[in-house]
Amino acid sequence: MWEIGVDEAGRGPVLGPLVVAACAIPTKDIPLLKAIGVKDSKYLSSKRRKEIETWFNEQAEERGWKKSLINCTPRRIDTALMADGLNWLEVRAFGEALTGLQIRESVNITNDACDVNEQRFTQRISDQLLTWPWKDSQMQSFHKADERFPIVSMASILAKEERDRCIAELAAMIGQSVGSGYPSDPNTKNALHLLISNEGIHEDVRWGWATATRYWNNNCIGDVPVRGAPRTVQHSLFDEDDASIS
Repeated sequence: MWEIGVDEAGRGPVLGPLVVAACAIPTKDIPLLKAIGVKDSKYLSSKRRKEIETWFNEQAEERGWKKSLINCTPRRIDTALMADGLNWLEVRAFGEALTGLQIRESVNITNDACDVNEQRFTQRISDQLLTWPWKDSQMQSFHKADERFPIVSMASILAKEERDRCIAELAAMIGQSVGSGYPSDPNTKNALHLLISNEGIHEDVRWGWATATRYWNNNCIGDVPVRGAPRTVQHSLFDEDDASIS
């Protein structure tokens, strides 16, 4: 029997991806997670998360443990917001992560519920999986599952570490710390001028986030850019030839 946990990192930030991680280990190995100190990623230091991630990867080599990571880019997030919303994006990403594990029977899946309705979240994810229900398998979703189930805590660590790597790559690219990417982070706020300007908005910014649109409206010219739509430039009201937005 396999225990599978699925969790996400980065739902709220204005910068970087939303990462969904799924991990699978044999039920008999669950005590190893507890022994090493696996817990919800937000209760661990960055150093400790890295150590546990490295340990998990070693166990994957030795014991055949599995993981699957789905990076939902800011472009994909903005596109989802213009379509059916963030909850449905997470449903699809959870389904993709589970599919990526390539296990189709004898699994007990536990999701960290991103929907106010836990049962609805389970149903929507199961609808994403080909041939579900799988043989000798079950799925459930719970709020704060990352605090209650070690296998989901492990998934939260893997998701957090993957997202942190993406944020570190962005910081290296622009030559300045971007903080956590959350709108309330002073380092994130201080980096916005390097990511949002009259030249456009960086690909690693979630263009549809209020933080990005507010910064644009306060500091840039023209309408806020929209993913997949042509740029617009605001003309002077005294331009007699054409005073419209083009």
